[in-house]
Amino acid sequence: MKSFLHETHDEQGTSRFGAALAASLPEQAVIALNGPLGAGKTRLVQGLAEALGVDRREVVSPTFVLVQEYYGRRPVFHFDAYRLHGDEEFWALGPEEYFNSPGVVVIEWAERVTGCLPAERLEIDVEVVGPTDRRFHCRAIGAAYEAALERLSQLPG
Repeated sequence: MKSFLHETHDEQGTSRFGAALAASLPEQAVIALNGPLGAGKTRLVQGLAEALGVDRREVVSPTFVLVQEYYGRRPVFHFDAYRLHGDEEFWALGPEEYFNSPGVVVIEWAERVTGCLPAERLEIDVEVVGPTDRRFHCRAIGAAYEAALERLSQLPG
């Protein structure tokens, strides 16, 4: 399993990391995103979505809607498992349809629905290391995601 560590020092850095991530991902991608409240998970998704042609103002935490769909050059499907009570509630959202379509699926609070995640995915744990500093622990599960992390590690900044 290939891993990659990246640190940012402000919200703009987190957005730039999201954009770099978007440039590195395979055409069909699933990102399992974990981290505490306020860690910058949605900010990361905003940077990723903006790089894929979505107006960043459209990207909000889907906590109350559970899944948001954004359409740019590539679609972004943004799930939030925070309020879910287990795998059954997640499966009721129909994630397998999203997992099998072109686009990027991002699941915030993915640790709550680990049993539902596809066998191959990119896992990102966000760690708060200061008032605005964040550390992103990325783990590739599957060859396509190992290649994505390799591309990501080659990008400047």
